[in-house]
Amino acid sequence: MNLLKQNRNFLMLFLGRLVTNIGDSIYYVATMWLVYDLGKSAFYTGLAGFLVLLPKALQFLTGPFIDKWRIKRTLVITQLLQCILILIIPIAYLYDVLTVQTILIVMPIIAFIEEFAYPTQTKALPLILKKEELIKGNSLFAFAYQGVDIIFNASAGILVAVVGATTLYLVDSVTFAIAALFFGLLKISGEQINKTKEKVSLKRAVGDYFGNLSEGFSIVFKSLLWAFLIGSFIANFGIGIAMAILPAFSASIGGVEMYGILLTALSAGSLIGALLGSIVGKYRVGLLAIICFTLGAGCWMIAAIVASPILTPILFGLAWIPIGAVNVLFSGISQSIIPNHILGRVNSVMYSMSIIAMPIGSLLGGYFATRISSQALFTYTGAGVLFIAIVWFLHPQLRKLPSAGKIGRESFNLTFKEEDIQRSEGVS
Repeated sequence: MNLLKQNRNFLMLFLGRLVTNIGDSIYYVATMWLVYDLGKSAFYTGLAGFLVLLPKALQFLTGPFIDKWRIKRTLVITQLLQCILILIIPIAYLYDVLTVQTILIVMPIIAFIEEFAYPTQTKALPLILKKEELIKGNSLFAFAYQGVDIIFNASAGILVAVVGATTLYLVDSVTFAIAALFFGLLKISGEQINKTKEKVSLKRAVGDYFGNLSEGFSIVFKSLLWAFLIGSFIANFGIGIAMAILPAFSASIGGVEMYGILLTALSAGSLIGALLGSIVGKYRVGLLAIICFTLGAGCWMIAAIVASPILTPILFGLAWIPIGAVNVLFSGISQSIIPNHILGRVNSVMYSMSIIAMPIGSLLGGYFATRISSQALFTYTGAGVLFIAIVWFLHPQLRKLPSAGKIGRESFNLTFKEEDIQRSEGVS
């Protein structure tokens, strides 16, 4: 908490993230349930999940822009755009023209805008925190993300039942406006911004963009970072299926309240894990990842098998504790070993290549749910997390990774130009 008291910039960034996550939490629960309620089929929630997750899979396209644009301006504009767009749904409801199709159009647009906002927040951290503060900073960011979800996922489920989903969109619009205000108070120094007044031709601009994009792919696939993607791809395919069928699975053991409770359990587990992230960083990362993902998969599958209103949320929450811990650890490690001015393109490539399986899983999950019980599908998806542990166990370099403090660029076979390293050290 000292970071929040001593670093005003981090406090503004934290508060902005906190408020925008409140809007995201309410929006996601309200939207997915509204789609399920209007469409009366898990197929529509699968399609909605596909459309929301597809922009995440395309995040690699945003990387060069994130590296080029000013952080403060990007954060403020993205929040204001979401503030305006989200009002379309309650307005459509007011004029009695709200349909599933309307929601399915608005959702991916808002999701695409988010793919500029969250990576930009991540890029800002190394500019306002010291290297040794990054894991703690990421833990607090995860707290802002998951802590808000704990409160508002559960309450959103109750509020949907009491006041209706469309009313909550008005609240969302206000939260995004407040987030824009907090981000507007940021003062970030050390950004590598090209201030030249030279007019650049369209051909050159396009060439520069694809050159930066290619550099991001090159760094990932010429280093050990690519090995992360194998397990993540399979796991995210399973998670995509799980998120698509979660409303139907929740309905089978409770209803909209249970949907909120299960999402809350997920967030609570991730939050506890995130808070443990800085503690577990002293252990060998390779061994830790294998153990954590194995435990997470086991709890997940048992949660699905018992299908109990009491035991399922508890076990599902426990499954996300080890997963949340290693995710925070990985974020801090990547921020410390990759030069900041290329962090956006590298992280976006990593994220996109691992997340691309989620929209596919979501779409297929909605289809499979019309033929297979949601409980059986939910059980199978837990095995996807286990696959990550198997990949790490079978890959000798991943298995032997040391503790976070001892991991350097050489641990991942990362090589950068000398000028990249110097520029990175100049803004740390």
